[in-house]
Amino acid sequence: MQQDVLTRWTCEQAAELYGIRNWGGGYFDISPDGDVVVCPRGKGSDVSVRLLDLIKELRDRNLDMPVLIRFANILEAQLDYLYSSFERGIREANYRGIYRGVFPVKVNQQCDVVSDIARLGRKYHHGLEAGSKAEFLVAASLLDDPEALLICNGYKDEEYIDLALRSLKMGLNVVLVIEMPNELGLIMAQARRLKVRPRLGVRAKLASRSGGHWDDSGGDRGKFGMDSSQICSLIDTLRKQHMLDCLHLLHYHLGSQIVDIRRVRNAVREAGRIYVELVREGAAMEILNVGGGLAVDYDGSHTNFASSRNYSTPEYAADVVEGIMQVCDDAGIEHPMIVSESGRATVSHHSVLLFNILHTRKFEPPGIPAELPDNCNEMVVNMLECSKGLTPRNVQEMYHDAVYYRDEIRVRFLHGDASLRERSLAETIFWHVIYRIWNIIKNRKYIPDEMEGLGTALADLYYGNFSVFQSLPDAWAIDQLFPVMPIHRLKQPPKQQAILADITCDSDGKLDTFIDLHDVKRTLPLHPLDDEEYFLGVFLVGAYQEAVGNMHNLLGNTNVLHVRMDNNGQIEFAKEIAGDSVTEVLNYAEYDCRDMMRRIRILAEAAVQESRISSKEKGRTLKIFEAGLRGYTYFER
Repeated sequence: MQQDVLTRWTCEQAAELYGIRNWGGGYFDISPDGDVVVCPRGKGSDVSVRLLDLIKELRDRNLDMPVLIRFANILEAQLDYLYSSFERGIREANYRGIYRGVFPVKVNQQCDVVSDIARLGRKYHHGLEAGSKAEFLVAASLLDDPEALLICNGYKDEEYIDLALRSLKMGLNVVLVIEMPNELGLIMAQARRLKVRPRLGVRAKLASRSGGHWDDSGGDRGKFGMDSSQICSLIDTLRKQHMLDCLHLLHYHLGSQIVDIRRVRNAVREAGRIYVELVREGAAMEILNVGGGLAVDYDGSHTNFASSRNYSTPEYAADVVEGIMQVCDDAGIEHPMIVSESGRATVSHHSVLLFNILHTRKFEPPGIPAELPDNCNEMVVNMLECSKGLTPRNVQEMYHDAVYYRDEIRVRFLHGDASLRERSLAETIFWHVIYRIWNIIKNRKYIPDEMEGLGTALADLYYGNFSVFQSLPDAWAIDQLFPVMPIHRLKQPPKQQAILADITCDSDGKLDTFIDLHDVKRTLPLHPLDDEEYFLGVFLVGAYQEAVGNMHNLLGNTNVLHVRMDNNGQIEFAKEIAGDSVTEVLNYAEYDCRDMMRRIRILAEAAVQESRISSKEKGRTLKIFEAGLRGYTYFER
């Protein structure tokens, strides 16, 4: 990145560089002082808080980096946005049904998150979706609204079905969605025993596909759902059992993060036709559940790129409403209640991961000797000539030559025809040449494919106090892009190009792809470290990351701060959750920490007996081990 020496760097340039106003949804911005601020109530709100102030407050409370901060107000704002979008679509289309949302617990199972959604969504009768027995128990315990839907998806055994039907008898609005043909018999048998008429749904396996990473969620080979022949068989069975009036809901799910609105329209039309046919068969249909898939624009490009979406939430809602309405009007049937399971779009924005940079490994362009030793290997001589002959006009030729000479000296070294010092000298000159080549071509409109990776090869490595596998597992597993940026010093130009490494000992523990409006960037512009701590934030991490994180290298859950803003604009630290201690993660892995300390004590006493350490050193050593077991799994100050 180059900057005109006569131009002063501004926060506006920083906002454009990191795209914060494109992906931030109005919740994140940069203050005039160059710090990232959070506006928990969204765009137009005049109340904000600096992330740096939250870090200071955390440390005053003896919580250190890394930390996950959750903003409850952003959850509320996202729910409001979802409902206002559907209400507008319904009003403008003169749709005769209503909209009700449900939150899929699997997207973020944390108690505070699901509890907040149940509480904040009560004014809309917002429901919950469960995909397992454990999730069902969570949902049943939190929903105290008889109008809010409790959708039961996933594999269901007798116990799951029994819990659902008993909850229905107690007044919860439970709908058992039949995913597979064998579930119906279990449900009917249990319903007869409990003397209850079940509320049933059926999940259709659509021919329509979502595209993108989750394309296999739909289509003929999708994991869940029933095809047309199985649905017809279901209808026949229900009719024979005089239970066709129990079938109320049609459900489908294309997959998470549907980036192209055309896929949404196609699926709605296909599902609408199935809904119409179910009504014609005599089922008591009243609900069409369009599932999840409402995407999040992680890179702010507003395109059908995998980390974006080419539509807005209001456009999504309008297309769903109009698609269902058109099919129903053509068939002359009533408009159903529309339900969506928009989990990612509800929770992504409300969580931010903050961590500090521990140190850096900078690429320093090596100097080269003016002269070579006598009788130096000819490959080293050629490499030096390559450096001397490099000009802006012959960069590609010199690049090829440098790579050839570098590879050749390595081969000769393996065969004993070059010394270690000769190899070292050749590689020093090679990196000097590569550095000069990159500085010549990096701002050109066209860079040859073979040379595009030079910027990454020359990038600085910034070591962050976090674990990709624990806090950002989707970045590792499915190449999900998240917005990453410094949360301060944004009045200064970021002069370094970097990739981020975590503190695990795994080569995959890094972030080396970053959002960009036009493509994917291989490096992230950052500031050089100075005497003060340097903090980065990873944004839009509220969906799935906490649920699927793992303990690679026994790095556990991070500290968590749950933040609310009251009606007067005052920040309330609603809840602090200390991250896992070393003892806790060892317990997860089935270690007995008391037995471990017993073994350490035996070892220490033997060392005293053999005069390797003193009794005083033994006491101090044992205290340090005990403190280590109590401590945070991440780097502490």
